[in-house]
Amino acid sequence: EMAKSTQLLDNEALRAYATYATIVLLKMMLMSLITAYFRVTRKAFANPEDVAASFGKGEGAKKYLRTDQDVERVRRGHLNDLENIVPFLGIGLLYALSSPELSTALMHFRIFAGARICHTFAYLIPLPQPSRGLSWAVGYAVTISMAYKVLKTVLYL
Repeated sequence: EMAKSTQLLDNEALRAYATYATIVLLKMMLMSLITAYFRVTRKAFANPEDVAASFGKGEGAKKYLRTDQDVERVRRGHLNDLENIVPFLGIGLLYALSSPELSTALMHFRIFAGARICHTFAYLIPLPQPSRGLSWAVGYAVTISMAYKVLKTVLYL
């Protein structure tokens, strides 16, 4: 059992994948905290029990049960992370296990992570388009590139 674990750790591309997968997952988790921060600072809550916990249950508390454009912007960025990081996790793992050159794997993983971080800044600041669209497209293209490499390497169609 331990020998199998050691063999996996010898796969440098897999270790690189684990590093960058952790980075983008932590970035995605940070979006939850940013959403909570904006909800509290903008006093814009989605659930009655959240309002009740902070402001009571009276008619006055109902005004905090609302949407806010800043909260919604962060939530859209978080949703975009889910739509792009989850496929990266699956395809990136298969790619790392397909014996790519380490330098090529690192390039894929670093570009993806950088693109997702840029996308977050473009969403939250917000930066003018096409910055957000380009950062999304770069990350998406990286995932497609890895998928192509996996299919090319292990094609069992």
